Amino acid sequence: MNIFEEIRKDHEKQRTLVDLLVKTQGDSDGRRELWSRLKEELEAHARAEERYFYNPLMNHDLTQEMARHSVHEHHEIDELIETLGETDMTAPKWLQTAEKLKEMLIHHLDEEEQEVFQQAGKALQQEEKEKLAQQFRGYRNATV
Repeated sequence: MNIFEEIRKDHEKQRTLVDLLVKTQGDSDGRRELWSRLKEELEAHARAEERYFYNPLMNHDLTQEMARHSVHEHHEIDELIETLGETDMTAPKWLQTAEKLKEMLIHHLDEEEQEVFQQAGKALQQEEKEKLAQQFRGYRNATV
């Protein structure tokens, strides 16, 4: 497997979890469980991705700006996660913020897969893609 395949596996989980989350209601066990799983998934993924995907991409002129942009989007997503964690799950604002998180997350994942991966594929050598995948997977599995 290469780094792109590893990241895509995580992206599919994230899409499913965020889609299910925004369909929940009130302060329910289901909402709490999905929120906990999504938050954990996003945090572990971002740490691994920044270390084993974006850091190497910052070393290439071709991908440096895209990598910085994507890391910035991670921080915006982190802020929404923090806001959700501080908001009462029964408040209308909670669902509005969850919807905003979904929108931002889907935008980020699509942009990564459709734009960043294309440029990264040109910047990284095949062996590097495979090595980064192993490092990403190992780090990711150790943090979840």
